[in-house]
Formats: sequence, C-alpha cells, structure tokens
Amino acid sequence: MGLSNKQLPKLGFLYMDYVLRFFDHSNLKGWPNKIETVTYHWKNDKERFIKEVKRKKIDVLIGNIPATAYETFREIARELPHVRFVPSLDTQFSNKSKENVTRFAWKYDLPIPKTYIYYNRPNADKFLQKTEYPKIVKKSYGPSNYGGYFVHKVDSYKEARALFDEKKYHPMYFQDFVPMEADIRVMLIGHKPVCAFWRRAPEGEWLTNTSQGGSMDYMNVPKSVLDLAVKVSKAANAEYWACDVAYGKDGKVRILECATAFAAFPYIRDWIGQYLMWSLSEGRFRKPHMPMFNWEELGKINSDLLRTMRHITFGEYKPSYDGAYFGKKKKVYGDKEVYLHELDSAYKMFDIKPRTFEEWPSEKWNYQDRFPLKSIKSMKVPALKKEEAPEVSGDEAAAMAIEISNEDLEALLLSIKGLGKKKLSKILAYYDHAELVAVLEVEPRALEDIKTIDAKMVEKILEAWNDFKV
Repeated sequence: MGLSNKQLPKLGFLYMDYVLRFFDHSNLKGWPNKIETVTYHWKNDKERFIKEVKRKKIDVLIGNIPATAYETFREIARELPHVRFVPSLDTQFSNKSKENVTRFAWKYDLPIPKTYIYYNRPNADKFLQKTEYPKIVKKSYGPSNYGGYFVHKVDSYKEARALFDEKKYHPMYFQDFVPMEADIRVMLIGHKPVCAFWRRAPEGEWLTNTSQGGSMDYMNVPKSVLDLAVKVSKAANAEYWACDVAYGKDGKVRILECATAFAAFPYIRDWIGQYLMWSLSEGRFRKPHMPMFNWEELGKINSDLLRTMRHITFGEYKPSYDGAYFGKKKKVYGDKEVYLHELDSAYKMFDIKPRTFEEWPSEKWNYQDRFPLKSIKSMKVPALKKEEAPEVSGDEAAAMAIEISNEDLEALLLSIKGLGKKKLSKILAYYDHAELVAVLEVEPRALEDIKTIDAKMVEKILEAWNDFKV
C-alpha cells in the first residue's frame, strides 16, 4: 500500500549558488506534499544552512554536491544525523576527485588503468624519470573536467616534467596509457542500466569527448561493460550513477570515471525522480520500468528532440500487449541469443537503502587538505583542534594515531621474511619514516613503485603492519 501523505518523509532539494541544478520539482511529478528547497550560499554559510534544514524539518535532502563543497558537506551531514542525503556523502565520494575514484576502485578491486598518485613531488619526479611512456596525466581535483580539457597524453619524461611544471596539478595523478576501441558511458538507476552509449575518438586521435570531435552511438553495448557498471554502482550503494568504461583493444574493460554528477537528458532525470518517489514512499508510487536497451530505440531520435522529451514511460512486457515488438525481438548478448524482455530480470532495479556507517571519513581520506602543495616536504597529518575532532570509534582513533619509533619501524620491516637490509635501504631512500607510516596506513600499494618490492612483498609488509597495530 505504501505510506500515506502524513507518513511520507519531508523532502528538500539541495541547491547551491552558481551551480546548475540537476533536479527540480517537475522531476518528482505527483509527489503530494510540498518539497522544500534549501540553497547553500558558500563562504561561511554552514551554520545558517544547518539551521534552515532543521527549521524546515526536512527528512531527505536530494541533490549532488560539487567537489569544492564536498568536505564542508561532510561536516554538515554530521550535524544532521537524522537527515538522509540522496545520494549519500559516501556515494558522492567519487564526485570529489579522480583520486577518490581511484581509491574507491582500489578498495573494491574494480579494474582501472594502472594509476599513480603522488603528493611528494620529488618522489614523483624520480618515478617519471624511470617509467615507461606514454602516460595519461589528469587534473584530479578542482573545476569540472567536462570535455577532456584537463586530460593530457605525455610521451616522454621531458613532456611530463614540462606539463607538471606549467600546470602545477596536485596531487600528481597519472595513469598508464591504455589503447582503446572507445569508451562507453553507462547510466544506472537502482543499479539497473537505463542508458548507455559509445564515444569514439576521431581517426588518429585518442580523446573520445564529443567536444573534442568524438562521435557517439547507442548500439550493441557489450555485456561485459554493463556488468561492470552494475558492480560499480552496487559498491557505491548508489541510487543513481554513471560510469565511463574504457573498452580496450585488448578486449578488457576498465573504469575511467564514475560519479553521481553527470550530464543527462531531462527524461532520465524524470526516471530518477520516479524511482525516488517509489523508494521513499515504500511502494506507494509506481516503480518505474525502463526496458533493457531502450536507449537503442530512443537513440534513433534527433538529440535536439531528446533534450525536450519528458516523462517517458514504458509498460512491462506481457504477451497480450499490442506493442509486442520487444517480446519478439531477439538480441545476441554475451554468448547466446535472448529475448530483450528476458534481460529485465537479469538486470533488476533495486531499492537502495541508506547505510548506517560512514565509509569514507574525511579524517582518513581527505588527502587534498591533509597534504597540500605548500607543505609537500612532509606527509605528516596536521593535528585536529579539539573542538574540530569528530567522535570516532576506538578502532578509527587507533588508525589515526599510530606511534612507532624509527628503530621499531625498521626492526618490524627486517623481521619480514625476504626483506633484508638492502630492500630496507631502498624503501627508506624512497620514503622517510613519517612518509612510510602514512603510506602503510593509507596506500600500501604505493610501495610497489620501489624496485624489488613486488605485490607479494607488499602483502607481507601489510600483514606485519596490521599485526603490529593489533
């Protein structure tokens, strides 16, 4: 039956000055109660914003948060523990930076191009001098990267050094170049793919962005791409989501980007609105149905018309329907031929429920503020003032305050089978003791950048480190 008008949560749209709005009231057409709006005005607006949300008694705040406001809204969310943010701040972790996308992918073992993140610029320079090229250099954090204008291909150390000297990108973020057939954007609602399209680079070029001359089409998106996008959406616990997937010439698929902030036709935002109405009302409103590969048919429509189309709905397949076209059409998908409507049961739409824990606390994951460019000589994390320190569990507190002397750290490493004085000297030549503690705690994979330290040795080091903390 769903919730009555009085039982429905109080909704609010989260808006920000100078930021384009992803949703408006028309996207939640038919919601019976007033939907509030709360606008964040930047600068020192945090306390006023919190008071307004409380005054309006909002239960659910809907809207994307730009990278430059992400950390502030982490603080705001903690001040509003009974307000559900849609998407959650954890889900929007990947919105903040390419570095965050990478760390998200590392945690969930999602395939991405081999990626390198350096806050210590001298160490990055050492690596750039010895690594193989080409490399893809990206601006990790800051203004939007729409159009690929902050993505660069470098073919030598000289080019890489000149680029970083000019751009001052921080952190220094770069990836191995992966030859691609194309990349594919997949949009999902409740983990179900609702739109997907290829983006192909012009002949002889490597950037696939349409603003850079790339082309796009909607036909025959591979099963491997959709399956990966669903896996990523589930890892993020995302109500709505978009992935850019590289389809390599080697036949492998890899995540390039993923976020809740993405360009979408109005009818897709309507679908998200319908989905949220169904989910937040506990089924009072109709669950939207978007048949698999609907985008192949809609993609045949002129894009100018698609930009104005609103509130598109589909009926679920039943043999008695006059429009039985979808029921008769088969498609080669994976290793077999299937009816299109059968894929709707393979790719279900899930009702996303909020998690009860904070997965990406800023005290651990906000590298941009912890290691700013002006203090690259040290990777030590500045101590929080007492009044700024959030409440954390005992385990989290221990992770943020690890104490070990230089001598004990060296003894710990030398106790590892296969790690002798030569390997220890190479590690300490690469990282000083304070840097090494930070690397062990937040990104042990970085040790693989050191010659003779392979993945197996990193596992041994990490096992010893975890035993030490216990």
